[in-house]
Amino acid sequence: MDAFDLFRRLGAGARFDLKKFGKDAERFKVVKSKNSEWTDSSSGVPDFFSTNSAVRSGDEHDSDSEPETEGSPPAGKRKRGVEESGKNQTPGIGDSETQESDGILWTSSLDKKAKGPSGKSQNPSWKRLKHLHQEKVVNGIRHKHKIYTHGSDVPDPVTSFEQLQEEYKIHPRIIHNIKEAGFQGPTPIQMQAIPVMLHSREVLACAPTGSGKTVAFCLPILCHLKQPMNKGFRALVLSPTRELASQTHRELVKLSDGVGFRVHMIHKGAEAAKKFGPKSSKKYDILATTPNRLVYLLKQDPPGIDLSNVEWLVVDESDKLFEEGKSGFREQLAAVFMACSSHLVKRAMFSATFAPDVEQWCKLNLDNLVSISIGQRNSAVETVEQQLLFVGTENGKLVAMRDLVKKGFLPPVLVFVQSIQRAKELFHELVYEGINVEVIHAERTQQQRDNVVTSFRAGKIWVLICTALLARGIDFKGVNLVINYDFPTSSVEYIHRIGRTGRAGHRGKAITLFTEEDKPLLRSIANVIKQAGCPVPDYMIGFKKLHSKQKTRLMKRPPRRETIRTTPLYLMKGKGKGKGNTKRKAKRKNNKAEKAENAPSAPAETTGS
Repeated sequence: MDAFDLFRRLGAGARFDLKKFGKDAERFKVVKSKNSEWTDSSSGVPDFFSTNSAVRSGDEHDSDSEPETEGSPPAGKRKRGVEESGKNQTPGIGDSETQESDGILWTSSLDKKAKGPSGKSQNPSWKRLKHLHQEKVVNGIRHKHKIYTHGSDVPDPVTSFEQLQEEYKIHPRIIHNIKEAGFQGPTPIQMQAIPVMLHSREVLACAPTGSGKTVAFCLPILCHLKQPMNKGFRALVLSPTRELASQTHRELVKLSDGVGFRVHMIHKGAEAAKKFGPKSSKKYDILATTPNRLVYLLKQDPPGIDLSNVEWLVVDESDKLFEEGKSGFREQLAAVFMACSSHLVKRAMFSATFAPDVEQWCKLNLDNLVSISIGQRNSAVETVEQQLLFVGTENGKLVAMRDLVKKGFLPPVLVFVQSIQRAKELFHELVYEGINVEVIHAERTQQQRDNVVTSFRAGKIWVLICTALLARGIDFKGVNLVINYDFPTSSVEYIHRIGRTGRAGHRGKAITLFTEEDKPLLRSIANVIKQAGCPVPDYMIGFKKLHSKQKTRLMKRPPRRETIRTTPLYLMKGKGKGKGNTKRKAKRKNNKAEKAENAPSAPAETTGS
């Protein structure tokens, strides 16, 4: 086979610009020349397959008696092609069968058209299979559990702890501890947050109260650290209150049982400085604490704790910790972030409510961020039956409380008030109702607070009166009722309060008392209740919406309320006169004592001291 024959065979079905390349076409015998007669003049279609001179003459010989030559198809095939086409008089054109000559496999252009469009194979490509898997399986799981993600290359969610162990090689003891703790399968936030953190991706997660956020970040921390090492703290979990930090510490100890991790809390600053200072043995792995205690150690000279080896920094209740002012921890949080100086550090933010400033900070400062939301943002959990109860005045609240006691209730019950003083007053009113009631607030010592929480968990206390101290994160098993004695100042605070019940799939109830003074705040709370599917009067939704400045002012300065009392007003006035006189006398004595202390002392006393 010469070069001209090979070119003719390779150019089967090709069309040339004869005006522009006429000489080249004539040179390679693509068109009919004066001295060649191999092309069919009647049809004008060149035969690029046949090389036999007998075939080139068109219909001179019968196709049935034509001998098979090299490069030509079998006679029978040629006859079928010629008879069926009717239009293509030249043999070989229109033949859909494969032709083979000299070890080369030849196929016609019509053969390709018969098989389908070029570039599309019968078997789906790898990218197509991956897309189908993503669309049908992964998106189906996320849609079913209301998991919403934002980010690039988000890892697939897991549907069981066994799948988690197979794909990520988690320590079998940790899986055993999870099942021993009563977890049958991962919750929606655990399905998505655990794989994301196991891929060392930074996370901003928002999930309803009681949805298992603590396990969602504790499990990846234990899996990432793998085993205990004497390098100091390699994981840090920050919480806004000591009660929540203690709860996180307890969960970490429970999940790491039998693995050997050393989990610690900061109880007292002086003891912690000796235990975790630069001269310590660094035989510890995980720390759960509050920002204030940690910053106290960092400000010492030299620092009482080293965070340069921290690989995971988790901020629980991140929207609360990012708040500015006295109630927030933004300045302390900045100091902690600076102390975690390792290039390996990854950060994760978890909360039950969404805060725009936290999301903005995360987008600017976190690398390769994945945002995870479970359900609708800033919505109450659907397992809580919510009710609004109008009581008229402040005295009507106490009447309503006593009415609930008379009708009977199923303890344990949490009662929320807006200030420490009101918590004390309500406690003194309910302590004589014949129920086991206690109060917890910031003015009580740490030992008293720990004892109250322990007794409440054990069922020794039926009703616990508290401020916003316990409104975030605390997990009391089986709280059946939450009473908002004082109206919450924002929808976020309301969501966290009622989130103390209806946890881990259990049913709960929340009753919110309101008066005429609470009318400006009623609309936002009513919208939250309506979104959760609970009935709300239409007139509440129609109230005028508050401006952002008004909302901020009410959050910082809750409305002033009358004292909680049952003594008649005229008796209180009579007693108030006597009390005022005694207070004035006591104040005078204190002033005299202060003046005596501030007066310059004698030289003899100075030398004696």
